[in-house]
Amino acid sequence: MTVTLNASVPEFTALSTGAEAFSLAAFKGQQLVLYFYPKDSTPGCTSEGQGFAERHAEFLAANTQVFGISRDSLKSHEKFKQAQGFPFELLSDTDETLCRLFDVIKPKKLYGKDYIGIERSTFLLDKNGVLRHQWRGVKVPGHVNAVLAAALELHRQG
Repeated sequence: MTVTLNASVPEFTALSTGAEAFSLAAFKGQQLVLYFYPKDSTPGCTSEGQGFAERHAEFLAANTQVFGISRDSLKSHEKFKQAQGFPFELLSDTDETLCRLFDVIKPKKLYGKDYIGIERSTFLLDKNGVLRHQWRGVKVPGHVNAVLAAALELHRQG
């Protein structure tokens, strides 16, 4: 089963940096940005995370919580989050459950080698857990601004 635009996202839990595990149900009443990225501490993923961190207060003003998700371990996430000073939590998906739910595992090629990895993607859920926007195959420059604009518009709509 994979998520569908304008449909409720099924309940899920995940290991999270910070004190508590993530539960989708715990954020009912708030919008969520779930951004999937390939790997901690790489240039593109660091730049994307910094973009979300720089605009974090604006996301919060739009009643929107941001979470980064990758297949890295919780230990790796804690180190990455601390090194970058991210004001939001990172979710660990080592078993690829969330990656499969959001259909972000794709064949990729790097230096002529084929492999399976995360396609950089972002999902915006409304306050009832309905998927309202999705961005797949994301290029980092300008992406955070597009997500913030969509979150602000969704928040204005109520």
